[in-house]
Amino acid sequence: MPAVEAIQLTRTFGPKIAVDHLDLAVDEGEFYGFLGPNGAGKSTTIKMLVGLLRPTAGQARIAGIDMWQQPLQAKQLIGVLPEGLALYERLTAREFVRFVGVMYGLSTEDAARRTDELLDLMDLDADADKLIVDYSQGMRKKTALAAAIIHAPRVLFLDEPFEGVDAISGRAIRNVLQRLRARGATIFFSSHILEVVERLCTRIGVITQGRLVAQGTMAELRTLAQTGEHGTLEEIFLRTVGATEEGLLEEGGRRLSWLE
Repeated sequence: MPAVEAIQLTRTFGPKIAVDHLDLAVDEGEFYGFLGPNGAGKSTTIKMLVGLLRPTAGQARIAGIDMWQQPLQAKQLIGVLPEGLALYERLTAREFVRFVGVMYGLSTEDAARRTDELLDLMDLDADADKLIVDYSQGMRKKTALAAAIIHAPRVLFLDEPFEGVDAISGRAIRNVLQRLRARGATIFFSSHILEVVERLCTRIGVITQGRLVAQGTMAELRTLAQTGEHGTLEEIFLRTVGATEEGLLEEGGRRLSWLE
């Protein structure tokens, strides 16, 4: 049974089709990279999978549980680091992460213990009692990740977890994700930082104009995109979405006259 499954998942906004009859399945224990250009439908898809946005049609399932028919059961299995960090900025990091743990059903004692361990692991222990409103972007990301994993979710959804973070914070986040996967968690990961996706992910899907246009391991995607055995993910991605320099020139000769 897939850990994450989308069946003909569709979302429209008026006449615009943001996600178009999307089918995908992510197996237990996978580190699945979800790529696409801006506006391709990545965040909309994730919001439907985690129960933040109701689909126009289709189904979203977590470990076989329909997210929109049995939302409480499905949401107990997941952790989410959303695109917009939904943090209570007038709480401290320690207060916020503990609060999330209790809301997921942990005892007060377990929530406090796990919070202290997570903040230490994220290198936030020295600033744990500062208000989140005074945190940098990287510190906010690490706080949100701590809250997303405090209940040991079966599936973790990450939407741009490395955006706006420095190299040190990025390394801390990568280490946590690798530990989670070693314990059997499934990670569904969207990012524009292709080098990180290539390094971390076991399988990758590419979406454009709301449709899944490619999916597979790096080796499979290299074959599909005909980049050769040493093709980078950037080359594969650009070929898959038709955004190579040659393709853009063929499309309409886009250029700047003053740089000719």
